[in-house]
This record gives sequence, C-alpha cells and structure tokens, in this order.
Amino acid sequence: MEQGDVDAVVATVARGIAVTLPALTREMTEHFVEVIPEFRHDDAVRELMVSSTASNLSAIVDLLEHGIAFDDLAVPAAAAEYARRFAQRDLSLEALLRAYRLGEHRFVQWALRALGDLDLDARTVLAAASELGARTNRYIDQVIEGLIDIYEEERRTWDARSDAVRAATIRAVLAASDLDVGGAEQTLGAPLRGWHRAAVLWAPAPGPDLRDVERDLVTVAGRAPLSVLAEQNCLWVWWSATTRLPLHAASLARLVGAHPGLRVALGGAGSGLEGFRTSHREAWRARALAELRADGPAVVDYDEVAVPALLAEHQDDLLAWLRRTLGGLAAGDEATGRLRETLHAYLAADRSSSEAAGRLHLHKNTVHYRLRRAEEVLGHPVAENRLDVEVALLVCRHLGWPVG
Repeated sequence: MEQGDVDAVVATVARGIAVTLPALTREMTEHFVEVIPEFRHDDAVRELMVSSTASNLSAIVDLLEHGIAFDDLAVPAAAAEYARRFAQRDLSLEALLRAYRLGEHRFVQWALRALGDLDLDARTVLAAASELGARTNRYIDQVIEGLIDIYEEERRTWDARSDAVRAATIRAVLAASDLDVGGAEQTLGAPLRGWHRAAVLWAPAPGPDLRDVERDLVTVAGRAPLSVLAEQNCLWVWWSATTRLPLHAASLARLVGAHPGLRVALGGAGSGLEGFRTSHREAWRARALAELRADGPAVVDYDEVAVPALLAEHQDDLLAWLRRTLGGLAAGDEATGRLRETLHAYLAADRSSSEAAGRLHLHKNTVHYRLRRAEEVLGHPVAENRLDVEVALLVCRHLGWPVG
C-alpha cells in the first residue's frame, strides 16, 4: 500500500489518542509511581513529573499526526527540567530511562488499541502498526540520547557545586579555633565526639575517577565515611566511630587495586574535634612526603613515616642536614644506596649483624663488609652520633632522594 495511506492512518490514530491525553497521562504517571521507587516524589517534583510525561506524549502525538521530521525534534522543556531534578536528587539515570521504555511500551499499546477500533483491512493494520511502533521507538531513542547528556551535565554541575559548599564548610571547621565540638557538629551535620581516621586520596590526570573511588570507600571499613572532593583530583575522607577504627591494609590494597593510579595517605587516629583536625593534618603531611617519591608505595600511613614527614616540610634545611650528617653516604648512586640500606637494617636490629643479614637476605660476611665500607664513607664509627645517623638513614629510606 502507498506510504501516504499509511501516514493518513497513523495521523488518524494520533488524533484519537490526543482526545484522551489527560487521562492517559494520569494513567502513565500512576504506573511509574507504582513500579519505580525513584518516582515517588514530593508534590512539587511530582507535578513536574506529570508535566514531563504530558509533554512527551504531546510531542509523540504531534509527530505522528503531522509527520514532523526527526531532525526537528528536541527534548521537551519539562522533560529536560525533570531530568535535571532527577540528577540533583542523586536519583539513578537507569530509573529515568526505565520510565521512558515503560512509557514507550504503554503508548504503543494504546496506539494499537486505537488502530484496532478502525475499520481497516489486515494489510493496512499491519503496515500502520509497524509505522506507529517504529516512529514511537525512534522518538524515545532520540529523546533518551538528549536526556543522558542533560542528566550527566547536571550531575557534574550539581556535584561540583555541592562539593564546593561542603569543602568550604569542612575547611571552616578545620580552621576555626573558636569553634567548640557542638558548634562543629552542627556545622558539619556529623558527630565528632568519637574517634576519627582521616585520609587524603589523589590521582594524577588522566587517572581513576574519584567519584567512583568515593562510592567504593564503604568497603574499606564497612561503613560510609565523611568525604568530599576538595579539589579536582583530591578527595578528603574521615572514617569515624565510637572506638578506635582499624583500617586494614588488605581492604586499602583492594581499593587501590580496583583504581589503578590511586594513592592514599592516612593520618593517625584521633578523638574529638581536635583529633578530626589533627588526623587530617597528618594525612596531608603523609601525602606531601609521598609526592616527593613517584615510585613510592600507593598507601602511606603517617604513623609509619611521621619523622620523615615532619622533617620533609623543610626540604632545603633537611637536605643540608642529611649531607652534613651522612657525608659521603648521602650520595645518590646505587652502591651507596646499598650501604645505607645495610646500615639502616643493622641499626634497626640493635647492631646485630646476624639479624641484619637475615632481614636483608644476605650472607653475614657481606653485611660485615658493607658496614666497614659504610663507616669509611661516613668518616667515623657508627656508634658516634648514632641517633642522628639513624634518623638520617630513615629519612633517606622513605624519600629515596639522591641527596649528595
């Protein structure tokens, strides 16, 4: 049959549906609320949902009745605004798209019933039914494509706006010396009287999406922490509990493994408002230390690097002190690095060459040779100025600097 005949039948069906659009809109929105939990809104947003549904139904009817070109289609204004509200409320895009597919199915069913009420031969009915389904499906596909862009852009904008406000609020709590714990809790909307463990998570660009990392933080301690994307590539985190909260190395390793390129700096545990602040400062110091060594570990715990982290805040003075304390042992070549490592293991083993050999997986004679050589390069016996030498070796071990 001629395309013009099919178009005429499709237009007739569309005009029939148009008469009942208010009732059909109500039926469809009630169906959405019944089967999709995310559509159970307050009155204001429900009204927008109804407007969005009505505008889409009207657009489809106009498309079918008047043969509007698909290139001229745009997302209806009410539908676009409803998608933005969905994003602002952190409702899932999947729920929104599910509603469009349910709506498509229901609309086609209405159209087929209306088509069946016409006195047409079977061939005409089949051709018109195919055209009705194809045009409706193409409309839904095209609108969904636009809605995804609208939703994701609004989500990015809303997240950035929310993070900026939350980051400013947290910075105020961290900096305000005249703020007591009650005022800080009211400002943050979070309890601060227990124990806290802060972390700073960051990644180079391009790298893992810290939004994805943030969603996975609950796996680290079995509970959702307070977190905020303070900068584009930096996440501030606090895990809090009424008792000291252990963060297991295995769970942190899984988190880092799931997001290649991610690095984590942990502060020590602290209680109350001051502990909340102190742990964050310690996490920042651990990060600063970690960033001095690109080949360092992905997870740095302040409790394990406190001395190097504190000293590294004054890099120029630290370098001068390291050179003065270690002399030739501050050189950056591999051979001198092995001497430093051996001497560090020896001192950490309370000057037991046998234990140092076991820790380093070396023969005892190799350790003895390296210790003699280290003292020659150092310029004095290890027993002299031992504390300074041991601290200097600890710093070099964590920084990996060629400081000579």
